Amino acid sequence: MDSLAEGFKALADGNRLRLLNLLRCGELCVCDLMAALDMPQSTVSRHLSYLKKERWVSGRRCGKWMYYALSTPREPLLAKVLDLLRQELGGGETARRDEAKLRQRLESKPPDCCG
Repeated sequence: MDSLAEGFKALADGNRLRLLNLLRCGELCVCDLMAALDMPQSTVSRHLSYLKKERWVSGRRCGKWMYYALSTPREPLLAKVLDLLRQELGGGETARRDEAKLRQRLESKPPDCCG
């Protein structure tokens, strides 16, 4: 039960839901998430760390850059919740605005950035 409760607690923050929404698009660098959400690196990294601890996301380092992607939570019920989130998160105005900012960022991203 504790693991299940901790998994749900990780979702109890709007910024973490916004991050999960953007990661539905695939693996992203922290700098891309910062630009899309207009948040400082420390804030984005703190939220991603919380999500990673509960296995909502996985991370990998490539040089000095960190990339994150959706992962599979350890609890089967939370994995089902993630499937629902993948389907439903993009429906709100904030989600659409974040996604538009991410698209703009990825289209105008400097070639020597993160990678």
